[in-house]
Amino acid sequence: MSLPSLNQPFVVGVVETPVGTVPQISSALTWRDHWGTIKARWGVGRMDYTIEPGIYALGNPGNESPVLVTANYKMSFDRLREALSGRNAWILVLDTDGINVWCAAGKGTFGTEELLHRLILSGLTKIVTHRELVLPQLSGPGVAAHQVKKLSGFRVHYGPIRAVDVPSYLDSGLKATPEMRVKTFTLRERIVLIPIELVAAFKAVLLILLAFFLLGGLGGPAGYWANAINYGLFASVALLTAVIAGAVLTPILLPILPGKAFSFKGFITGILAAALLLVVRHPDLTLWPGRLETLAWFFLVPACAAYLAMNFTGASTYTSLSGVKKEMRLALPLEIGAGVAGLGFWLTSRIIA
Repeated sequence: MSLPSLNQPFVVGVVETPVGTVPQISSALTWRDHWGTIKARWGVGRMDYTIEPGIYALGNPGNESPVLVTANYKMSFDRLREALSGRNAWILVLDTDGINVWCAAGKGTFGTEELLHRLILSGLTKIVTHRELVLPQLSGPGVAAHQVKKLSGFRVHYGPIRAVDVPSYLDSGLKATPEMRVKTFTLRERIVLIPIELVAAFKAVLLILLAFFLLGGLGGPAGYWANAINYGLFASVALLTAVIAGAVLTPILLPILPGKAFSFKGFITGILAAALLLVVRHPDLTLWPGRLETLAWFFLVPACAAYLAMNFTGASTYTSLSGVKKEMRLALPLEIGAGVAGLGFWLTSRIIA
C-alpha cells in the first residue's frame, strides 16, 4: 500500500482506515490555496502545482461514503473539494503529471491503467464496502469503464462536467441532468485562460521588442537614439498591440468574430489593431518610407495576432485535433510569409529613410 504524505499544507487531520492513516482534508480553501491558483493562472510554477496521488478523506467518510476520482493538478483537486462543502467522501487522486483532467485524459495520463494502478496502491477495496467510482465526465476519453469493471470489480460512473454540480449529482442517485453534460465556454471561462497565454506570449516577444527598438534607430533624418525613440518605440508598441489583439481581444470576442478558424479570428482583430495604430501614427504616405512602414504593420500585426489566436485552440472546448492540424497546415505558412514580408517592408523603410 502507498498512502499520501500527511505533510502537505492542505491536510487538516487524519482518518484511520484498515490500510493505514489517510490524510484528512477540508472543503474550505485557505488564502494559500487561492494564492496558488492565482500564480498558476499566470503561469508561475504551473507545471509544479501538484499534490501527491493517492486516497484522501474529505470530512469523516465511512466505508459506504462515495469515492470521487480526480487529477493531481492541485487546481482540479481544490475545485472538487471546495464543491463538496459539508460532505463526507473519499477522493482518489491519480498521477496525471500535474495535468488537468481533460488534457490528461487526452494524453493518457488520466487513463485506465493509472486508475487500476491507483486502486491497488490505495487499498480502496479494504476502505469501502461498495464498488462504485465517480469520475469526471471529461475523463471519458482516457478511461475504459468496462475494463475497470472487469479487472477491479469497480463500476465507473461519469459524473457532471463541472465540480459544482457534483453535490446535486450525488443527491439524485448518480443521475446527471442534460445541463450537467454540456461544456460551456462563457466569457468568464475564456477570460480566466487569458493570463497564462499572455505570459507565454510576452516571454517569447521580449527580445523581439528590444531588437525592433534598436533597429528603429537605423536611418531617418535624426540621430540614432532619436530615431530609436520615434520608430523603434512605435514598433515595440505595435508588437505589444498585436499580442493584446491575439491573446486578449480574440478570446474575449471569440463568439462574435467572423469565421470558424481561430487564426482567421485573430487576423480580424489584428487588422483592426493595425488600422487603429496607423491612425494614431499617421505616417506620411506621400513618401516611400511612410508607405512601406504602413505596409509593414498591416502585415506584421495581423500575422502575429493570428498566430497567437491560433494558440488558443488548445484551451477551447470545441476544436478537434484533426481540425487544429488542418488549420495549422493552412495558416502557419501564411502567417510566416506575412511576418517575413512585414519585417522586410519595415527594415526597408528604415534603410531608405
